[in-house]
Amino acid sequence: METQAGGARRWIVLVTLTFVYVLNFLDRQLLGILAKPIQDSLHVTDSQLGLIGGLYFAMFYCFIAIPVGWLADRTNRVTILSLACAIWSGATIACGLATSYTQLVIARMTVGFGEAGGVPPSYAIITDTFRPGERGTAFGIFNLGPPIGAALGIAFGASIAAMLDWRVAFVAIGIVGVITALLVRVIVREPKRGATDLAPAAVQPAAAKAPFWGTCWMFFSHPVLMLAALGSGATQFVTYGLGNFSVLFLIREKGMTLPEIALWYAIVVGVGMSAAMLISGRVIDRLSRRSRLVYALGPAISLAIALPFYVGFVWAPAWPLALLLLTIVNSFNYFYLSASVALVQEEVRPDQRVLSGALLLLVMNFIGLGLGPTYVGAASDWFKNHGYEHGLQLALYTLSPFYLIAIVLFLLLARVLRRETFAKVPA
Repeated sequence: METQAGGARRWIVLVTLTFVYVLNFLDRQLLGILAKPIQDSLHVTDSQLGLIGGLYFAMFYCFIAIPVGWLADRTNRVTILSLACAIWSGATIACGLATSYTQLVIARMTVGFGEAGGVPPSYAIITDTFRPGERGTAFGIFNLGPPIGAALGIAFGASIAAMLDWRVAFVAIGIVGVITALLVRVIVREPKRGATDLAPAAVQPAAAKAPFWGTCWMFFSHPVLMLAALGSGATQFVTYGLGNFSVLFLIREKGMTLPEIALWYAIVVGVGMSAAMLISGRVIDRLSRRSRLVYALGPAISLAIALPFYVGFVWAPAWPLALLLLTIVNSFNYFYLSASVALVQEEVRPDQRVLSGALLLLVMNFIGLGLGPTYVGAASDWFKNHGYEHGLQLALYTLSPFYLIAIVLFLLLARVLRRETFAKVPA
């Protein structure tokens, strides 16, 4: 019988995990996509929108991921993933049924609780299904989840909201997620930990379990892991800050309508982000065989290219030019993700991979997902309350310095990786 790690079955597993990630990101992004009708219906401000899409969501998403990662390193990761998908999908349905801001906050927090168990187990399942030299490509495909999820959310969410009601979009997508949760248990098998690692010694005995606090200490005291997480967090401060308000920005500042958003913005997000995920995965696999520096220099270079196009996007006087520039921005903004995930998964032992993936998500998502949208919403209202007509546009301009912070952090990571490489070279 074919093992999960070999033959066509591993690609079926990867496609299934990617589809779960599509739903994970789609559910997460619906709030930003449907921001305008939600604001009109529930009368929420930009600051409240930023909190519910940022800090409130991240409080559960980031910190619940740690005990979930610890549990998944000791139990069946496929079961954890299936339960998590069912929880966040049910909570998405509850978002569509909310009749007040408080109810929406509680439902979104529950979505975050469920989504905390989605990505870290998938990271480890992929790592134990694909061999070194293939994982960059596998993670590149898996990381198509965000762009596909965002594009589908924009296309279907905006279309449903325009034709029917924003609530219907939440309920419909939540039902799809519940069905998917059941299919995961049928399609995906639990792989043996460390099964695809090149060094047999890397596979831990079944009785050996990485200690929780020992793994946490290892992660937070490891310069490579922390710099990868902080660089990714600074990048996500921009991507989530922009992503949660981009639809509202395009409608309010650039004059787009929901039907135009459903078509043109969906294409921009789908093409730009997907290209970044696929290309970055291939580049990492090819160049990492020569040097590990690609894990750091790749994101640093791509962000340096993206920065001037981002400023141009915020400035653009009309939405066609803004979307053209945003396509380029999205093509370079997401190079960091496959690089950081692959680096962290290869840097730790097989029995530490789920928890280490959860700790990576904790750092980068608390900074990016938790603080990015919260900051943009608060800054937008601050500018508006101080007499500036285009408050949201000014708030997005102020994200630019975080590109520079991320670039510096990835360059520091390159320096550490170079030093480690020289230290391993025999004298």
